[in-house]
Formats: sequence, C-alpha cells, structure tokens
Amino acid sequence: MPASPHPHEDLLAHLARTTALAPPDAARVLAEVLAYFAETTEEYVRRRHGELQARGLTNDRIFARLDGELAARRVAAPRLSARQLRRIVYG
Repeated sequence: MPASPHPHEDLLAHLARTTALAPPDAARVLAEVLAYFAETTEEYVRRRHGELQARGLTNDRIFARLDGELAARRVAAPRLSARQLRRIVYG
C-alpha cells in the first residue's frame, strides 16, 4: 500500500525548493510551526509566561508583553486583562 501524501505536500516542496532545508527537515519545521499555531490561548499564555519568567521578567512586564503578543498572533486571541492572564497562569 503506498504511503499517503503529506497533507501539506505543496508547502513542503516549496520550503525545500526555496530554502536550504532537506525535505525531512522541512517536514520537521512545518510540524513545529503547525504545533505552535495549534496552541490554545491558555497553552500559549502558560508557555510564554514560563519562558519570560525564566528570563527574570516581572509579571507586570510579562502580562504587558503577552497582551501585545496575543494581539499579533495569526488568529488573534480576545483581549485579556492582567487578571485574566494571571488566572490562566496560576489558576
């Protein structure tokens, strides 16, 4: 039975053609990008909060930054207050 084609075969071919990526590397990069954009708002906030906190940023700076980042995402999340962001992170 032949292997079914990748659902984004045309994009993989484009990446391999226009970058120095070998097809397996292009597939890995595409999988990472798709996983990034598949994150829910809550998953994104928790992950980014941890990353920024590890860099030593305070919650005030983190929540201000998250506000801008969420608005710039491909599918923008609804505006969340600092209180809503805090509840996502800390429950």
